[in-house]
Amino acid sequence: MSHSVLVTGGAGFIGSNFVHLLMRERPDWNVVNLDSLTYAGNLENLVALENNPRYRFVHGDIRRPADVARAFDACGKGEIRVVHFAAESHVDRSIESGLPFVETNVVGTQVLLDESRARKVARFVHVSTDEVYGSLGEQGFFTEDSPIQPNSPYSASKAASDMLVRAAVHTHDFPALITRCSNNYGPYQFPEKLIPLLIANASEDKSIPVYGDGMNVRDWLYVEDHCEAILAVLERGSAGEVYNIGGHNEYPNLAIVKRVLAELGKPDSLIRYVKDRPGHDRRYAIDAGKIERDLGWRPRHTFEVALPLTVRWYQSQHAWLQRVRNGAYREYYARQYGS
Repeated sequence: MSHSVLVTGGAGFIGSNFVHLLMRERPDWNVVNLDSLTYAGNLENLVALENNPRYRFVHGDIRRPADVARAFDACGKGEIRVVHFAAESHVDRSIESGLPFVETNVVGTQVLLDESRARKVARFVHVSTDEVYGSLGEQGFFTEDSPIQPNSPYSASKAASDMLVRAAVHTHDFPALITRCSNNYGPYQFPEKLIPLLIANASEDKSIPVYGDGMNVRDWLYVEDHCEAILAVLERGSAGEVYNIGGHNEYPNLAIVKRVLAELGKPDSLIRYVKDRPGHDRRYAIDAGKIERDLGWRPRHTFEVALPLTVRWYQSQHAWLQRVRNGAYREYYARQYGS
């Protein structure tokens, strides 16, 4: 029997890395990528897969039932599993306007759940974020049992989508699982996020904006480790469970900035402190003990190893970075698919 995985948001940062992982590590699986190609979706991330018969791209929006149905049709008749990345994900944009986040993250997730139930999917992994837990003090870690206390429109919309997935499990005995990860970094990340923005600006000797005092702490997770964790949850996780995924790399933002500058041989004088983000959570830290105990996953990359890898990747992908920054990457879809 054929085995297909429907990946939503597979042209985005984490989604495209996950698609590459599946194609590389699971050679008997077919992958269908449903993506609406908003600003963060870039098909150039997946150009190497275009002629692979095991991979199909479907241009569509998870908010539209007809688009979701087309993506499922592309999966064929066999067993289908879903990995749901598609989301509006940038906190600053959610502060400007929360409505797109509700429409995509909440309504879109419910549309996807409804069609997934109708198709009797074998497994549904909902990729969420540690931001749904709110802010930590100086001590302690988020566990899967921590209260849900989102503080930004983005994290509130992700918390709502988590609750819809939980409701599907308990109301319909739906085979869903939820993952909540810490901050990702690595190849193909859209350059409005901290680390690629740092690399891009510092490489051109532009100033580096740092919110507040720069001492907001995050746990950093290399994207390849995150993708391997999601695959472990997809294959071995228990339906109805939540799994926290962390990188064991807690650093203040200012320390990240200084490490990137040092890696690039640039001076700290490029740092420019700016007014803090409204509702900026002070500290996130993940207790990933459950996934480590139950599924045997641990991150393979330390920050000391993966940050230089990430810097070198962006340096080697100057053309990709420039096309993303000036919007030219959007022309690729029109050229390839005649939109």
